[in-house]
Amino acid sequence: MPDISKRSHKTLRILRKMLMPRTFFLMIALLGQMIILTGVISRFNQYFAQFYAFSLFLSLVVFLWVMNSQINPAYKIAWIIPILLFPIFGGLFYLFLGRSRMSRKVSQRMKAYEMATMKALMRQRSKSEDYLRQIEDSRQDAAIQARYINHYAGYPLYPEQYNQYLDAGEVKFEKLLEELEKAERYIFMEYFIIEEGLMWNRILEILKKKADAGVDVRLIYDDVGCLFTLPHGYDKKMEEMGIKCCIFNPLVPVLSLRQNNRDHRKITVIDGTVAFTGGINLADEYINKIEKFGHWKDTAILMKGESVWSFTVMFLSMWDYLRDVSENFEQFKPRQIPSKDQSREKETTSKGYIQPFADSPLDQEPVSETVYLNLIYRAQKYVYITTPYLILANEMVTALCAAAKGGVDVRIITPHKWDKRLVHAVTRTFYKALIQSGVKIYEYTPGFMHSKTFVVDDHYAVVGTINMDYRSLYLHFECGVWMFDTECIAEMKNDFTETLKVCQRVTMEEYRERKWYKVLTGSILRIFAPML
Repeated sequence: MPDISKRSHKTLRILRKMLMPRTFFLMIALLGQMIILTGVISRFNQYFAQFYAFSLFLSLVVFLWVMNSQINPAYKIAWIIPILLFPIFGGLFYLFLGRSRMSRKVSQRMKAYEMATMKALMRQRSKSEDYLRQIEDSRQDAAIQARYINHYAGYPLYPEQYNQYLDAGEVKFEKLLEELEKAERYIFMEYFIIEEGLMWNRILEILKKKADAGVDVRLIYDDVGCLFTLPHGYDKKMEEMGIKCCIFNPLVPVLSLRQNNRDHRKITVIDGTVAFTGGINLADEYINKIEKFGHWKDTAILMKGESVWSFTVMFLSMWDYLRDVSENFEQFKPRQIPSKDQSREKETTSKGYIQPFADSPLDQEPVSETVYLNLIYRAQKYVYITTPYLILANEMVTALCAAAKGGVDVRIITPHKWDKRLVHAVTRTFYKALIQSGVKIYEYTPGFMHSKTFVVDDHYAVVGTINMDYRSLYLHFECGVWMFDTECIAEMKNDFTETLKVCQRVTMEEYRERKWYKVLTGSILRIFAPML
């Protein structure tokens, strides 16, 4: 009986989501478009020969453009195959679904706001040069990595004042509620997924109370990320509560050139003095209040001090773009922490350096990928990685294999229970080459591993929103925190080693025992990995 009840509850929950007004609206709109398209095809059936010739020509042009573009080779192959197999529609499919960048008009408008970001960070970036010289005297490798982020991502280096590694969604939730209650000036929140439930309802209660008290509360959520978790028009509901709200890249029920780019960031900024980021969205599975794919393992980081300014500017740049406004970022500079707040004064004890950064798909600079590659290539002892997806470009595979072959202890934890069947099948196709090179692969047996972390040689670490797949590295807006010699790096290493105790190592013997049809399916899917 309990099992039947559990399944019934899950079924009802899925049906409820399917019947949400927003989803229903999209389904009706798409159905209408299909009917219209059928009528158009029937009416212009006499022009099929001309349409066929035009489609072939378009596919040829798209094929030549893809071949000569600077996009990742694997992404090229993934689209060249369907274009060649289906020449009538292949070119059209690529134009609407395959382009990795926004339209030129949208890109130009967003770049104007990114320039405002660079201007707001200019003073701190000049200070970074002094910090870089200090690091250079003791560790050249660290200076090289930090200088890249400073010069090419545009985000400065800070002497770390306080950070805390949060090793579970439940821990992050508790800390987040605690810090939100302290807000006096503003609360900025930007998340890929928000879902009504215990976690979000508790947070929303505080946000509404703070908004009523005059605190500037702003919320950004991604439309695709929240497609099945929030009702249509939820932004208007927030505005009615006094919470300013923007939707990133709203999904429209028509073929669009812009739907590939999503806002995958998870950011909270409070008064310019406190910031959170990491893999944890605002939904109950992230704090294990409901079970979706077994136990949900995730991580985040809490920061206080000067480094929070980078996340403040990061949020404001996106906000101004979505609202089409131009604010003076300086007005959001943190005020002097009052002496009565003894708790915050005592927390400024950490050493080392911290460097928040953002990654945008609008330019040709693969910031996240380069940060990861720098960590791998410069590792001397070990590289410990957690990621929900392991769908790698050739550059990343080569780096991981080369490090392991050179004697570096490379270990990667992925999920044992998947959230996306096809994606997990493709993830497992990468195991063979990595294991043969000496990389140790582990699967998190209690459930789903959603954490995105790197720990290297006791000196370096990254916590952020960046998965090791094509979408995170090339298509989405992402963010992370690069750290050097901060105190929480030891905590991250300890969390990794403790997590290994409940993981199952994947061996070549187990890999070879896979069913032949799973091997075949994975091999086919891997060709199209960049699309997943």
